[in-house]
Amino acid sequence: MFYTGWPIHSTGWLPLKHRGADMNSLITLGTTAAYGYSLLVTLVPGLLPEDVREVYFEAVGVILTLILLGRLLEARAKAGTGEAIRSLLGLQARTARVIRDGTEAEIPVGDVAVGDEVVIRPGEKVPVDSVVLSGTSAVDESMVTGEPMPVTKHAGDTVIGATVNTTGSLRVRASKVGADTMLARIIRLVQQAQASKALIQRLADTVSAYFVPAVIAIAVATFALWYTIGPAPALTLALVSVVAVAVAVAVLIIACPCALGLATPLSVMVGTGKGAQAGILIRSAEALETAHKLDTIVLDKTGTVTAGKPVLTDVHTADGFQDEELLALVATAEADSEHPLAGAIVAGARERGLTPLAASGFDSVTGKGVKATVDGHTVLVGTARLLADGDIDTGALTEVAAGFSAERRTPVLAAVDRRPAGVLAVADTIKDDSVQAIAALHRLGLQTVIITGDNAHTAAAIAAQVGVRRVLAEVLPEHKADEIRRLQAEGRTVGMVGDGINDAPALAAADVGLAIGTGTGTGTGTGTDVAMEAADITLFSGSLTGVVTAIRLSHATMRNIRQNLFFALICNAVGVPLAAGALYPLWGIRLSPIIAAAAMALSSLSVVTDASRLRRWHTSPLPAATAQPVEPRVESAADRTPALTATAAHEHHHQPEPAVGEEPQPGIEDRAVDPVCGMHLNPSTATERHDTDNGSYFFCSAQCAAAFDAHPDHYLAPAGNRAPEENESR
Repeated sequence: MFYTGWPIHSTGWLPLKHRGADMNSLITLGTTAAYGYSLLVTLVPGLLPEDVREVYFEAVGVILTLILLGRLLEARAKAGTGEAIRSLLGLQARTARVIRDGTEAEIPVGDVAVGDEVVIRPGEKVPVDSVVLSGTSAVDESMVTGEPMPVTKHAGDTVIGATVNTTGSLRVRASKVGADTMLARIIRLVQQAQASKALIQRLADTVSAYFVPAVIAIAVATFALWYTIGPAPALTLALVSVVAVAVAVAVLIIACPCALGLATPLSVMVGTGKGAQAGILIRSAEALETAHKLDTIVLDKTGTVTAGKPVLTDVHTADGFQDEELLALVATAEADSEHPLAGAIVAGARERGLTPLAASGFDSVTGKGVKATVDGHTVLVGTARLLADGDIDTGALTEVAAGFSAERRTPVLAAVDRRPAGVLAVADTIKDDSVQAIAALHRLGLQTVIITGDNAHTAAAIAAQVGVRRVLAEVLPEHKADEIRRLQAEGRTVGMVGDGINDAPALAAADVGLAIGTGTGTGTGTGTDVAMEAADITLFSGSLTGVVTAIRLSHATMRNIRQNLFFALICNAVGVPLAAGALYPLWGIRLSPIIAAAAMALSSLSVVTDASRLRRWHTSPLPAATAQPVEPRVESAADRTPALTATAAHEHHHQPEPAVGEEPQPGIEDRAVDPVCGMHLNPSTATERHDTDNGSYFFCSAQCAAAFDAHPDHYLAPAGNRAPEENESR
């Protein structure tokens, strides 16, 4: 009672002291009542008639033994649900071959420092996150991304710690070690997710909070009923009191809502663990639950639906310009830009053997393009809106740009010294699995929407190719979150899938944000890291298939939780009346406290066993599919009404960009720009503010602020996003 049962009693009495009660309180009250009555019979038997001197010491011992045995079995079953964490921990390499002072030495992986050169031979695990210095090899990343095919790595590519080098030798430089590695981060976030509570678990906790006092009241009422009515005349009044105590104790024991408390967290542990094994990092139980409610999936185009690796295909020049001359000017202007289209143009110029020119005054205009002074010429490269903002007539370029768009190529307009100079075409390929994944989402009953800053013609062509019926085109990065809110205002439950820094606000605004992770490329850049911080779910495979898998896993987990809750509630709904003596008037049957304890332990164990069934869930390959012929409904910037845009912007605490030719709205000069995601916001309503030597910086979310703190030099710019009074140059 006191030694073995102390862990139960110590937690059971505490809430009672504060006029509360929990599941342990029911066990404590029941066993204390039985033990106290037995102690009274033993110490002062003369106070009671001979026919009621029955003790329950053995019942108390058996009850506590059964309960503790049930908890032992539960603990073992729970340990099974944590196999994902253990398997992730088992992936870590134990040693690393480090080059120090020109000598190769094998040291514990914990002693590897950032900057160390490491040699990885075929068949060995990559010890820490690193950048390849030399060598070429195929690396098996399946343990992190869930993708079975090895990925070829070359100099400059990143390799993730715990992945396996399969074919060639690599020499790498350690970039992240210890708790900063990708594997450590995955383990940490999975543990946090497994400890979090889903909304349905909070409902179960609320039910338990009312259920326990109700059971105590039922036990008191049961005692009173048996004591006053009793099974007379078979028993004397004194014996009736003993039976009443036994029945009340049975009610308290069998009604313990242990099964109700276990129903959700065990399934969440298994679900998040299975997700980690499939390359899906779920940050919270709430995200796992909400994913099964989604009815709309918004897909960022570049890097999500397409490969995000565009190539330069065409250069069309206006009168007075030569192809190589224009390409050299444009490539030089784009050299400092991180946009994928800029990278394609720079790479195209390099392949053609063009030499970069002298450039200065680089300025990136979010969502529109870049401005720079190249070899004494003022060069604008980007969208038609960028050129229109500079009062440059784009009429001569419109037809050419439309032709490129119709061919699923993105047109990039250029102007030199305020003259339209030409159009460059950049093409991005559709990811191999995009069509299959989108078809699978449709089979799950979800609607898909593509959101992009690209022009309406190109966006519509891409959407038609993958079978998406709705397109939001020409959306500036800072307005993506507003478009998510607009869809939510239509009554939709929205999931946003993106991969870049400009997707972070939209990922945070969506009901569930899904970030495309490293995939098979060269690793995560800062933008992808920010997207992952803002997202609820990260897909390390870099594939849209992960979206389908995450939603299927959510459905399977919630189905398992509902089964567990149903079983737990049925056990209590049936058990309490039986323990109270519902069968006694008909067949003279009543449950002893020992049987009640066994039934309670069995119900908890049954819930644990059912939750463990989820461990058999596994991913399945998507069936081959072709895009259904569709005529996408495209909403461009001109189609979105000012009223809707203004409303969405107000809800997000910033004003919309003024349209070309319009006067700025009042107060627009008082806005700041989040240096991480580029969102325009009101300094007075910003989530966070950081003061630096360069001025004050404002952030739309804690995630963006954290990203800034981690890499301030990456985001600091001469203009920054300082408050107007501190930065007169804005």
